[in-house]
Order: sequence, then C-alpha cells, then structure tokens
Amino acid sequence: MVVEAMGSQLKPTTFQVTQPLTEFTDNVAKGTTPGEVLDALDVLAKKCLPFLSVIGAARTPIRTSDWRSIRLGRDVFLHSSLPQGWWDEYVAMAKREQDPGVMMAKYCLMACSWTETMQMLDPIGIDRWPYDLALKYGIRDALTCSVGRRWLVSYWSSKVLNNVLTQPKRIILFAAASFAALRLEQLIARDPRRIGNRARITARELSALRLASMGRRTDEIAKSLGLGEETVRSHLKKVQVKLGARNRVQAAAEAVRQQLIP
Repeated sequence: MVVEAMGSQLKPTTFQVTQPLTEFTDNVAKGTTPGEVLDALDVLAKKCLPFLSVIGAARTPIRTSDWRSIRLGRDVFLHSSLPQGWWDEYVAMAKREQDPGVMMAKYCLMACSWTETMQMLDPIGIDRWPYDLALKYGIRDALTCSVGRRWLVSYWSSKVLNNVLTQPKRIILFAAASFAALRLEQLIARDPRRIGNRARITARELSALRLASMGRRTDEIAKSLGLGEETVRSHLKKVQVKLGARNRVQAAAEAVRQQLIP
C-alpha cells in the first residue's frame, strides 16, 4: 500500500502503518507539553521496534558555537526513558568538544543511525567520545532525524539497528519525528538567537571570507576586491567575531554550515 514499488518484502500492511500513525498524530495534536509529545512519539517508536525508545528533541542554534549554550527545557527536551546520568555527562563533554555525529546529522537529508555514522566518519581519538559515553549508559545505537535543519529528534536502542531498521520503518520514524518537531515548535517560545545573525554580516565581509575559504592570501583578496589589505583584515576579523569563530578556518567552516558561502 505505502511502498508497493519497493517490493513485497518491504510492503507494510494497512494496519501496521495507518492505525499507529493516525493514533500518533491525534495524540501529538492533543499534547499540551513537550513531555506529552515525546510520550506519543515513544509509543509509536515501540510499535516499530519494541527495544526502541525516544531520546528527545533539540532545537538547533544557527551558529555551531551556540551549541555550548543550549539549555534543558528551553532548547532541549528529553524523554523519561533516557538512562539517568547520560545527559549530564553529555553536556559536560559537549562544552569542551563538538559531537561530530550531531553535526553530520544536522546536514544529512536522511536519518542515520549512530552505527551508520560511525562507519561513515570512522572517528578516532576524542571524536569517539559521544559513542563511548552512550555505551557506558547502555545506549547501543540511535537514530537521529534532522527536521528542517532546525530540530534534531533522536531515538535510542539497546540493540544495533542496522539489521532490523527496515526502510519502511525508517520512513515512519522520520515522518513521526517531523510531526513531533512541528508540534514542539508550536508549544515552546521563539528563539531570539535565530533572528538577526545573518543580517549583521555585510556583503564585503562575506566576499572576503569566501575568497579566504578558497585559500587566497590577504594580499590576493585585497587585489581581487579592490580593497586595501588592512580593510580585508578588518572584514575577516569582524566576520570571525559575528560567526563566533576563533580564526579564519573556523569562520569559513561556520559560514558553509550556515549556507552563507558555497
């Protein structure tokens, strides 16, 4: 019915898909708190896979540097099934080190499990900290869904998901995460940090940063733009501050993440 073109082995029945999704959307629409929305999402997750639960949802900031300022109850909403203690340790580490899996999930068009992310990134050293911490608390795998690059909604599992997370179930879980994120957006206050950051960056600052991201030296950028070298340095310094970056390299990377430069 739903994915008939994908072959009979992937084709869910009307009862398997329609009824749980209808109940889920009704429950989410009736939810008046983030907790009620996540509870409804958790019920649906367990109907897809009995050992799957909800981690929670996070409203992503525009700037990568703002990840260190996210707060529980304002930007992040956790489900009660999450192992106690994990979040506190995660936040403590995230203040010092970035989570490469989160950055990848935010810009992916598809929902990736942590196992798949590990295989793609092949993290070493400090980049393994999110996965090692999760294992410490019995979180063997997870599925993270990026909704409009504004929300991350995640499920966790005590088992590896690769061999049991079929494509139809992945689609259902992503659709449910998207609906839950839309409802959360309605329930919580607007984030003033998402307004005004881009408008303060001038066209000349972005032009200088774009050329710097291509490996151009200060004198080359100045010649290309018809500006003095000190003016170019000033533009680059200002755009670094506005993007919350420590240097030109980080500023260029952050501008790409925010789709300010190609």
